[in-house]
Amino acid sequence: MTEKLVEWFVVNLGGKLTKEVVVFIISLFPILELRGGLLAAGPAFLDVPVNVAMPLCIIGNLLPIPFILLLICPIFDWMRGTKYFRPLVEKLEKKAMSKKDRIEKYEFWGLLFFVGIPLPGTGAWTGSLIAALLGMDKKKTFGAIVCGVFLASAIMYLISYVFIGGIFG
Repeated sequence: MTEKLVEWFVVNLGGKLTKEVVVFIISLFPILELRGGLLAAGPAFLDVPVNVAMPLCIIGNLLPIPFILLLICPIFDWMRGTKYFRPLVEKLEKKAMSKKDRIEKYEFWGLLFFVGIPLPGTGAWTGSLIAALLGMDKKKTFGAIVCGVFLASAIMYLISYVFIGGIFG
C-alpha cells in the first residue's frame, strides 16, 4: 500500500513540483511519513541524492509532531462533541490505542522502537497520537519520537538506497 501511495504522489506531483518538494510533502503525510519520503527519494522513483533527501524527510516527518502532541486531545474533545466527527474520532482512538501496549509498558524505549521500526501502522504520527492519548510527558515523548525517526531514517536508507538502489541504480 505504501508503495502505491508513493507512486500516486510521484505521478501526480512530479511534473508540478521539484523532486525535493515532492519528497518533503510525502514525509509530512500520515501513513507515508519518512518511510514513504525516502522510498520516493530513492533510485527507484525520484533519484534524489541521499544527502538532500535525508534532511527533507526527517524535517517533514517531525514537523507535525509538536502540533499532534499539544493539540490532538483538545481537537478530539471538540470533534467528539459533534455527531458527524464522533465516529471518526472513536475509530482513530480505537485504532491507535490498540497499539499502545508496548509504548505503555516500555515508555521511552517502547515509543522509540514503535516509531523507529518501519512497519505498517507504526511511525511518528501514530506514536504521537498514542502518547498524547496516554498523557505521556511531552518532552520525553518528543525525544523518543526524534530518536525513532532517526532510527527509521537509517533503516529506510538501507532499504531505499542500498538494497533497492542496488537493483535500480
